[in-house]
Amino acid sequence: MNRAIYRFLSLASCVLVISLSALAQDTTKRNDRPPEQASPTPQHTEEKKQPVDATRYTYEFNQPNFVVSHILIEHDALGRGNVTFVQRTETPIVEPIEISSAAGGRIFGLWTDLRFLDSNENYQAAKNFAHLGTYKIGMNDGKRKRTAEFNWSDNKTAWALAAEYRRVADQAIWIFDVKLAREMQPLNTPQLLTELESYLTRNELSDPLQLVPLLNELKTDYHIPLIARNHAARILKKIEK
Repeated sequence: MNRAIYRFLSLASCVLVISLSALAQDTTKRNDRPPEQASPTPQHTEEKKQPVDATRYTYEFNQPNFVVSHILIEHDALGRGNVTFVQRTETPIVEPIEISSAAGGRIFGLWTDLRFLDSNENYQAAKNFAHLGTYKIGMNDGKRKRTAEFNWSDNKTAWALAAEYRRVADQAIWIFDVKLAREMQPLNTPQLLTELESYLTRNELSDPLQLVPLLNELKTDYHIPLIARNHAARILKKIEK
């Protein structure tokens, strides 16, 4: 009797061991199997690119008898470009410019109002003021190109556009002159700051706020006369009001 029970228990133990062993092997096999990766969801990586505005704008002024006898401004649709001018000598000076957003808003607004490329209007007034200089404004969008020339205009929009570009030029030329004076002729800086205040009073600067960093430098530049440093500080206060 006892021997039979012992055999039964031994057999049951063997069956249990075999079952557990098989279960462990099955689990191991399933664990060794690399996990299935879900198919990646296709992503739309291509962004819709905005077309680049390749339009180029130009402004030109000529008067051989003036101190600044020739000015040429060329810029893109972002207001970035160059100003070329001839001053006292026949050697052209080229300086980079970046029209501020405030000035750019006015300038591009005037171009839009003119509908320049869609128009063939002659902006020259009946009166001739060639002795004051000749202006040329131009636009090229890559498909169409037009230039208009006048020395006086009854078209208020065209005349305002020429005035805006003149402000850009005057500001850029003043910056060039004062930087040159700081390096080569510091005694000229008082006169240049008087000139700047005159521009500011007559509203003949493109964007006075663009001059703030330079004026901050001038008011603490001990290479220039004290009167110039103090003048720079006063102009700065006027601009920052």
